[in-house]
Amino acid sequence: MSMSTGRIILDNSKFKITISRLAHQLIENHNDFDDVCIIGIQEKGVLLANRLIQEIHKTNPKLAFKFGKLDITFYRDDFRMRDLPIKATATEIEFLVEGKKVILIDDVVYSGRTIHAAMSALQDFGRPNKVELLCMVDRRFNRELPIDTDYVGLKVDAVDDAYVRVQWAEQEGKDQVLIFSAQKQDK
Repeated sequence: MSMSTGRIILDNSKFKITISRLAHQLIENHNDFDDVCIIGIQEKGVLLANRLIQEIHKTNPKLAFKFGKLDITFYRDDFRMRDLPIKATATEIEFLVEGKKVILIDDVVYSGRTIHAAMSALQDFGRPNKVELLCMVDRRFNRELPIDTDYVGLKVDAVDDAYVRVQWAEQEGKDQVLIFSAQKQDK
C-alpha cells in the first residue's frame, strides 16, 4: 500500500485536541483514579496511553495510577494462520488487576478481534471489577465481535476496503490519522 495515497482525516492540531479531550474525559469519569489501571495494548495502544498519561499529569501531577503494557500476540485467533510469524513485544504489567477498574487502550478498533485477544490476555492478571475501552479511532462498520468503545477520539464509517492508520510523531515524525482506499494491511 502506498502511504502517499492516504487522506488526512485528523491533522496534527486536532490530534492534540483529541488527546486532551480524551484525557479530560478520563479525569471526569475517574476523578482521583482510585483503583484504576491504565493498560495500553502493544504497540500503538501504548503510545496513546503514554500521551494520555502525560495530559492527565498536566492537569494534576499528583494523580497516581498503575500503568501496564499488554502484548496480545499469543492470544490472537489468527496467530497460527499467518504466512510470517507475528513479532511479539513485552508485556509489562507488574500488578494484578483483581478488583480494579481497567482502562484498556488501543489506537484503532475495527473488527474487535484485537480487543477480544486483549481481554483474554488480561485475565492472566486477575479479574477486574470493570473494563473500559478507549481508542483513538473507532471503525464502526464491519465489527465482527460485540465490542464497543467507552471513549473514542474519532468515529470513522468507511467502506470495506478502506484502511485507517494512526501515525505517531515517535514513529512517523507526525501525529495524524489517515484513511486509505486500498485493502487493509496486516498490523
